[in-house]
Amino acid sequence: MPRTGRRPGNQDTREAILAAARQAFAERGYDKASIRQIATSAGVDPALVHHYFGAKDQLFLAAIEATIDPGKAIGEVVSGGLDGIGERLVRTFVTVWDSPAGTPAAALIRSAVSHDWSARMLREFITSQILGRVVCNLDLDPKEAPLRASLVASQLMGLIMARYIIKLEPLASASRETLVATVAPTIQRYLAGPLDGLDQ
Repeated sequence: MPRTGRRPGNQDTREAILAAARQAFAERGYDKASIRQIATSAGVDPALVHHYFGAKDQLFLAAIEATIDPGKAIGEVVSGGLDGIGERLVRTFVTVWDSPAGTPAAALIRSAVSHDWSARMLREFITSQILGRVVCNLDLDPKEAPLRASLVASQLMGLIMARYIIKLEPLASASRETLVATVAPTIQRYLAGPLDGLDQ
């Protein structure tokens, strides 16, 4: 028999863990949420969380119903260092959004516009799973890295909204190569160029 107060290992357990994870990530953020806290909220042993979802980043991706592993995608983007990072990042970004994986991501974006919970989850996804991975794997000045990352986020989020959410033409129907050619230089400057006017 299962221990008192513990949920049996079934679909209800998995959903309870996901519900607790969504609440924890939205309220405390990715970095401050812990597997132990999530397990306690779900009424399960932390080992059961690991059994169902593995590490915390995989639990987070399951909580937001992500269909791709950003760790793998970003790993390929940053593997070449700062040289050409803008082109690789934009190409990967648009390729993912143009694929079926972009559909649940677009739903999260639409929800974030009107729901605070979704906005917090989206912010955590962008900062911890995408930009955090980019910054950690590039040789950026630690004092400049947060601003550079947020500038990249502003450009990419603007592209998402215009192309995939409100479908602004001709951007919505532009080819992938057109987007790479026009957006990548800005991303490259944000990550590798001088930041004029930055407070020292």
